Amino acid sequence: MAGSATSTNPPEIESRIGAILRATSGNFLEQFDFFLFGFYAAAIGKAFFPSTNETASLLNTFGVFWLGALMRPVGAIVLGSYIDRIGRRQGLIVTLGIMAIGTVVIAFCPSYATIGIAAPIIVLIGRLLQGFSAGVELGGVSVYLAEISTPGNRGFYTSFQSSSQQVAIFVASILGYILSELMPADTVASWGWRIPFFVGCLIIPLIFFLRRTLEETPAFLAMKKHPTASEVFASALANWRIVILGMMIAILTTTTFYFVTVYTPTFGKTVLKLSTQEALLVTLLVAVTNFIWNPVGGALSDRVGRKPVLIAIATLALLTAYPALSWLVAAPTFGKLLAVEMMFSFYFGMYSGTMLGALVEIVPAHVRTTCFSLAFALAAALFGTFTPFASTLLIDYTGNKAAPGLWLMFAAVLGIIAALVVYRGGGRTVTTYDTAAEPATGHEDGVIPGRA
Repeated sequence: MAGSATSTNPPEIESRIGAILRATSGNFLEQFDFFLFGFYAAAIGKAFFPSTNETASLLNTFGVFWLGALMRPVGAIVLGSYIDRIGRRQGLIVTLGIMAIGTVVIAFCPSYATIGIAAPIIVLIGRLLQGFSAGVELGGVSVYLAEISTPGNRGFYTSFQSSSQQVAIFVASILGYILSELMPADTVASWGWRIPFFVGCLIIPLIFFLRRTLEETPAFLAMKKHPTASEVFASALANWRIVILGMMIAILTTTTFYFVTVYTPTFGKTVLKLSTQEALLVTLLVAVTNFIWNPVGGALSDRVGRKPVLIAIATLALLTAYPALSWLVAAPTFGKLLAVEMMFSFYFGMYSGTMLGALVEIVPAHVRTTCFSLAFALAAALFGTFTPFASTLLIDYTGNKAAPGLWLMFAAVLGIIAALVVYRGGGRTVTTYDTAAEPATGHEDGVIPGRA
């Protein structure tokens, strides 16, 4: 029966495009809501964190955004072990349920003016639920795509995890643009910002339907033994070096993503003083190019190897991030913001499309979801989702509007170091990963695969 976790029919009997859509549907909801929270940060700040100081209100909002992300590592461990033990399909359904609850809570929470201090507390709870779920959503989907991929195309398949998120950014940007055209700015700031969140709530039943039709992956079904929760925790701890290096590789992906999507609208409006429509249009176009560059990066890394792409893009980001932002803030225009964001979009897409395949390959097979999710969750929690807060704080502290470029350069340095360590054996790939015949165990000793 379709959707049964015990089915022996491999996903390839279905349309592969259909399998990708089903797996990545939950990413849409996650990033749709995350982007809206960042784009309407000023309005959300006024509704739930009122302050006479605009910067303080914005910092409170981004602070809650970041605190929710701190739940990602917890979700990665708890839900990751569940997916590695129970199965990819069932785990992805559970994560979607938790994410949906957080979305509904934020959409319908009354403002501070209505219920007082309970309002920011409720919003924080909603963000914590979303962060807990998001901690394993990306990892679970990436592992699923890797395990249904065809030989030699693992990077290309896993890249669609990130590409699916760009669809959410695109749709959210369209909704925001329409609202800004149809409603006065004061109305949007007062209550209109909730409309896109309500739209997110309306699509939840459809996403549940898509997720329930997923087939279990052949790789998971082929495993002779599925680890218990305690075995998963023990193995993840034993492989802490792989997790840390994976985190370092993922940091450039998370920081550039949250800069070009979540923070850019706020940066364009409050720092560069461009119009809401201009900031949204840039974000919309960035979502389109992000969608394109991700599979290009994944496919290229399948052909030339992960290391050359990771090193090349991180080096470009290191050399150009601050100069590009300095050029932009010297005389801000729509065209210059678009040019800089297109450059960052290229970096993000090419690097992310490569990074996802690399991260799947370097973690142990039997705890793949847990270790992948934990590595990425740490990168997102400590660096990626901290980017809007860090950028706002850097600009306020230094008075330099290009200061966020220093944050991106730091992420690039960490990515270069980690890639050089992981691939120092000089091999074209990290492991001899085989999706058709997964080993039940492996790499328990914490040795980085592929090292000479």
